[in-house]
Amino acid sequence: MNTYLLVLGAMVLAILASAIRVFREYERGVVFMLGRYYTVKGPGLVIIIPVIQQAVKVDLRTVVMDVPTQDVISRDNVSVKVNAVVYFRVVDPERAIIQVENFYEATSQLAQTTLRSVLGRHELDDLLAARDKLNADIQEILDQQTDAWGIKVSNVEIKHVDLDESMIRAIARQAEAERSRRAKVIHADGEYEASRRLVDAARALSADPRAMQLRYLQTLSDIGQEKNTTVVFPLPLDLITPLLQRTTPPDTPQPPPTP
Repeated sequence: MNTYLLVLGAMVLAILASAIRVFREYERGVVFMLGRYYTVKGPGLVIIIPVIQQAVKVDLRTVVMDVPTQDVISRDNVSVKVNAVVYFRVVDPERAIIQVENFYEATSQLAQTTLRSVLGRHELDDLLAARDKLNADIQEILDQQTDAWGIKVSNVEIKHVDLDESMIRAIARQAEAERSRRAKVIHADGEYEASRRLVDAARALSADPRAMQLRYLQTLSDIGQEKNTTVVFPLPLDLITPLLQRTTPPDTPQPPPTP
């Protein structure tokens, strides 16, 4: 009799233990009654009727999933290896359990195919320089397709874009050529601007002969500051023409004007 009561008590305790479930704040329990969906319970203490009801636990926290390295051929026929990371979480536990067998594996496979599809439509320069746009495109496509599973894809980040050595050398040569082109353009722009300034200065000096004389005297002053024993300089006719006009008699023919 005592043995019977002990066995009966143990069975009752086992049934009660299986009926009591505790779900944490970030967990939910999808309850099925006789194989049919019943409700979502949690967090906290939840009573499950043994045999009649079953509960499947679902974690609602954000999942960080690494996308394995994928071989991608870009639009300009360059082969690269790309991997990424996807951040997603379950927003509807019912659909995450009922609509797909394994939502984590399904999201992983979908992320791999979407990564190859989206990156294959862009050129190599976009893969290297426009990652923010590519991340947004992949995230939008994944979010739309996983919505039926109760999954919210919050972010996608491309981690590495690996190139072979020949392509790295070609990109380095291209970058060097681009820097050389920019240097030549900047130098040409400087020469053009300097020539325009010289033309403007010549026009300003030619407007008044006295300005040219002052510039000439300033140049002589600059030369005189150097430690030179001999200085040879041309004498412009604009300086001596007024003197010649004063010393030449009226009937003496005037020298031809300076061109």
